[in-house]
Amino acid sequence: MERPVFRNTVEFSVTADYALFSDILTRAGGEKFSYPIPTYEAVKGILSSVYWKPSIIWIIDSVRVMNQIQTFRKGIRTKYNNGKKDLSFYTYLRDVRYQVRAHFEWNENRPELEEDRNENKHHNIAKRMIERGGRRDIFAGTRECQAYVEPCVFGEGEGFYDKTGEISYGLMLHGFTYADEAICTEDKGKMTVRLWQPVMMDGVIDFIRPEKCTVKRHIKEMPIKPFGKEYGNFTGVHGFGGETGIELD
Repeated sequence: MERPVFRNTVEFSVTADYALFSDILTRAGGEKFSYPIPTYEAVKGILSSVYWKPSIIWIIDSVRVMNQIQTFRKGIRTKYNNGKKDLSFYTYLRDVRYQVRAHFEWNENRPELEEDRNENKHHNIAKRMIERGGRRDIFAGTRECQAYVEPCVFGEGEGFYDKTGEISYGLMLHGFTYADEAICTEDKGKMTVRLWQPVMMDGVIDFIRPEKCTVKRHIKEMPIKPFGKEYGNFTGVHGFGGETGIELD
């Protein structure tokens, strides 16, 4: 069954020579290993680099894996806190290409930014930023993996896994819930790590919403950073035109 397409939906492709969506189980040992598919958090990070405001929350709906999943290992010289250096091996994905479908919702934890809730303008700006390749540098998981975005129509074109049926990936990271985006009462004022069990169907991964993740753990207490004109760190959507050279009506 197809998922609904929201009126503020954006669709774009992500390409990169290399990607590293690091498995949380391998981070502590110093030798990172990439998940075979992107995490919700990584895709959200890409979209936040394209366009983000504290008054909105990006919801990742679906990702379509276009290229064959391939890995390779690379030696990385690391430096530990004691000053000693060592050689670690990271396992990356190579030649990745994804199609992404996402939409945004208002951040209900920020009632002070209600005046910035202009859906049409945010949607149009986001689409323009996708056409321009994003407002900030785009990375496929980690900073050494430069990525690029451009508009696309989700579902168009031939993908490597179009007729492969169902592929399960077991328990893996979904993402992090920060205090200012928490919806569930038990997550308020905390940083929370979320896990889930993704299934890819004919190359498409339909993500569950963050609050639907039942496997999660609270990491630490986290205050909400204040935004607003009185703090000098937010002017609303009307201040966006002068910043980017885009004329807004």
